Amino acid sequence: MKIAFDPDVLFKQNMSVTEVIHKVADLGFEYIEQSPQPRLLPFYKHPKASREVIKEYKDALGETGVKISSLIPIYRWSGPDEERRESAVRNWKRAIEIAVELDVNVINTELSGDPNQPEICEEMWYRSMEELLPILEREGIRVDIQSHPYDFCENNYETVDIVKSLRSDNVKYLYCAAHTFFYDNGIGDVKKMLEYAGDALSHVIVADTMNHTKDCRYILNPPGVDATIHQHLGIGEGEVDFDTFFKQLRKMNFGQKEDVIACVSLFGYPEKISKLAVEARERISNELSN
Repeated sequence: MKIAFDPDVLFKQNMSVTEVIHKVADLGFEYIEQSPQPRLLPFYKHPKASREVIKEYKDALGETGVKISSLIPIYRWSGPDEERRESAVRNWKRAIEIAVELDVNVINTELSGDPNQPEICEEMWYRSMEELLPILEREGIRVDIQSHPYDFCENNYETVDIVKSLRSDNVKYLYCAAHTFFYDNGIGDVKKMLEYAGDALSHVIVADTMNHTKDCRYILNPPGVDATIHQHLGIGEGEVDFDTFFKQLRKMNFGQKEDVIACVSLFGYPEKISKLAVEARERISNELSN
């Protein structure tokens, strides 16, 4: 198991690539999970990743010994607009080339799309995968897929079924703890959901959140607005049952597998990141590596 850190909160403090990677090393992480970043893989837009940025990234990795566990490109590959979908596939092809250049064999991503048009978006997603899956398999890259709040599918069980339907070892499932209450409509049964994922589970994101389905956990105005809300808090700051989460992962021998990833992904409180990130890394290690 690789324990990684998502540096989004660091990049948003206007730190350079070099500073970010050195900070990740200072926090005690051996791996970095590179999330969307304007100079590398911006949200929804064509990848940038100039020669200069790639050189700086590789130099900083060499200086610190940190490695990249995975890249996170987010594109509108499930439409619902066909022109946007075609652009997203082009972006995906370039992101795969960048992964190969950085010697990264795991890409994780979201289903994206429009929750108000789930049937069309699912059709669009399969159309994109018809084109991308042969490339992923040829390059030896695994794509780990999560359903994200406001994706065309937010449900754990349905997303696992979508992933498994491709019958490819290069497509696996990612469980994000911070999305737990979207995955089963507020029940939060992490044991049942992880069990259902089974051998398809290759990636977990570790962060806490409140149960948005409970009355007044969040107050959003105007009421009924077409949006979703969640958080990526430190373990214990929300309502996810992490004791059961880690117990089930141990039962599945998750921590003993070489090719899986557990990523610490904390947003919103940069002033506490040094403390919360280390605590999360140590909790993962103690629960799953020993």
